Amino acid sequence: MSSWIKIVQPEEADGELQQAYNKAQSPHGTVDNVMKVHSLQPKTMLGHLALYKSILHNPDMTLPTWFLEVVASYTSMVNNCDYSLTHHFRNARQLIDDDVRADKVYACLKSGNPEKEFAGKELGLLEYAAKLTAQVGEMMPADIEMLHVAGCNDCEILEVNQVVAYFNYSNRVLNGLGVTTAGDVVGYYD
Repeated sequence: MSSWIKIVQPEEADGELQQAYNKAQSPHGTVDNVMKVHSLQPKTMLGHLALYKSILHNPDMTLPTWFLEVVASYTSMVNNCDYSLTHHFRNARQLIDDDVRADKVYACLKSGNPEKEFAGKELGLLEYAAKLTAQVGEMMPADIEMLHVAGCNDCEILEVNQVVAYFNYSNRVLNGLGVTTAGDVVGYYD
């Protein structure tokens, strides 16, 4: 079982759901459970997919994709979302392309100490991500000013904000519906 609610599998789909599944296929030619869990409401699958692609697979992003995948992973760690962490740290690892460095990044994030491997604007953005995830009601103008002081521009701040906002949404979909990686091809990149 890959979720706590009914999932209509791609081979059973027709009409609007089949069209949604066709759009939601990963580069591996499969549909991940994060999308399948929307099968009873294909329009929400398409909305989820559009948001995901606009924040992590948009060629106009200014921050490197490996770092956005790290932000996604850190947000998922703070939320205890094993599904997203499994997929997105796999992506980060592939994009970092250095297993020793990736292991150090994972360890510092898991321990809640990003300062062990990050500095400057990357550290500031990771601290912002953690606060935005765990203490959203405590966000203040000073949080943005600290990012400016660390060297971040507003576009970079917006990009991280959107990754964090998306993963908070997705983590709640996944954890709230008991979605697992059972049957998924883990990771986006070959």
